[in-house]
Amino acid sequence: MQHSRELEPPPGSFLTGLLRGIRRRCPGCGQSHLFSRYVTVVPNCPDCGLETSAYRADDAPPYFTIFVVGHVVIPGMLLLEQKFHPEPWVHMATWVPMTLLLTLALLPPIKGAVIGAQWALRMKS
Repeated sequence: MQHSRELEPPPGSFLTGLLRGIRRRCPGCGQSHLFSRYVTVVPNCPDCGLETSAYRADDAPPYFTIFVVGHVVIPGMLLLEQKFHPEPWVHMATWVPMTLLLTLALLPPIKGAVIGAQWALRMKS
């Protein structure tokens, strides 16, 4: 069995961890994939041995995703309504798929960013 070695984040590495997480890479080395599936975290980094499963994102990524998507969709809906007064079906055909696509696209990088931030701040579960 392979023993994991812990990579201590260097001082000032918060941005590094955040950016590596957004790219869905290991926050420790930036080489290996952080997820084995859509948002399933790999237990250990195969390149550097970082125990990535020790960083629990839990409810933060969905919360941040809802926050971002809401700040994109709601102003868009209001602007569309004020400028063009479209039929309700136009709103449904526009904003339901937009909300779904934005949510699915943003959740993995946001979860990666949360894990990268936890790594940089040494916040293990």
